[in-house]
Amino acid sequence: MLKKLLIVLSFIVLFSGTALAFEFSADTIMTSKEGRMSGKMYYKQDRFRMDIKAPEEMITITRIDKKVIWNIMPAEKMYMEMPFNIQNKPKVEDKMEGEIERKQVGTETVDGHPTKKYLITYQSGGRKEQVYQWWATDINFPVKTAAIDGSWVQEYRNVKTGSQPNSLFEVPSSYQKFQIPGGMNYR
Repeated sequence: MLKKLLIVLSFIVLFSGTALAFEFSADTIMTSKEGRMSGKMYYKQDRFRMDIKAPEEMITITRIDKKVIWNIMPAEKMYMEMPFNIQNKPKVEDKMEGEIERKQVGTETVDGHPTKKYLITYQSGGRKEQVYQWWATDINFPVKTAAIDGSWVQEYRNVKTGSQPNSLFEVPSSYQKFQIPGGMNYR
């Protein structure tokens, strides 16, 4: 369940279509048929961090500048390192990856932010998909994205813009690199 939720959350983060010209932190909540995942998101140009609290504690740091992703396991004081494909870098534009059409279908207030609600059609793996997206007009950021069938919803709450410390985007020095038996290391 956690792996599936992380994949969906990563997809949303990477392809949310944000022109992320600012630094921020936010609470993030992902709900799906499999359950609920909550945590904290930190963003700085060329790097972001997701601290997942539930269903199990995990930290993922993506360093686009170093082309690496670290999955950190705080309980074990260990981390895994994987390569980051630069082709997955978030686009600096106001569209989702593969977006075909964006139609405004309403306005709502989400977590105190005035939003424009859009129905977005995009191409993914040869298929057309659709999602709703609530774009906060005061901070120019998507504070909510949901499958049109209601199967999953991802929200950012308590968005706070401002400088984020570089130390958030590093593996703690006391943590050991996890080695996969049989030499199947990513890096």
